[in-house]
Amino acid sequence: MGKGVTHMKVLSMFGLAVVALATAVVGAGQLGFLAGTPPAQLGVTDGRLQRPSLSPNSVSSQAALYAGHPQLAYANIEPLSFTGDGDAAMTRLVALLERTSGTLIVKRQPGYIYAQCTTPLLRFTDDVEFWLDRSAGQIQVRSASRLGRKDFGANRARIEAIRARFQP
Repeated sequence: MGKGVTHMKVLSMFGLAVVALATAVVGAGQLGFLAGTPPAQLGVTDGRLQRPSLSPNSVSSQAALYAGHPQLAYANIEPLSFTGDGDAAMTRLVALLERTSGTLIVKRQPGYIYAQCTTPLLRFTDDVEFWLDRSAGQIQVRSASRLGRKDFGANRARIEAIRARFQP
């Protein structure tokens, strides 16, 4: 009987520790400790968005421009397609992003949008960029996690959800 009671106490303590840890992690997220720091260099340079991350936590429609990049296969994603006027497409994209929960447009310039997307529970923040590539008739995209070596497909899922809502 004593041995069973001891096992129950150990399991009970273990359970309490797991609950305390989970509560601490969620609390840290809600207080902004898991948001990370915005990258120093974003934007378009010589017709390119920044390269994909060196770990599997970003996607970029321009990944193929960085031949030999170690995350090329993981990061590669299609740009957004549109018909008609590119500026009108960017205006439509801004309206879509403004209606997207957890998304804050930080910078909007002609042909360029920089937004931050924050998850509701842990408040992880990802940086998302859109660039109107007039010569290709497309909107190039890049979405990257600030923290962690993996994004578990979150950036790809985000861009594909935006694509589904953006396409006419």
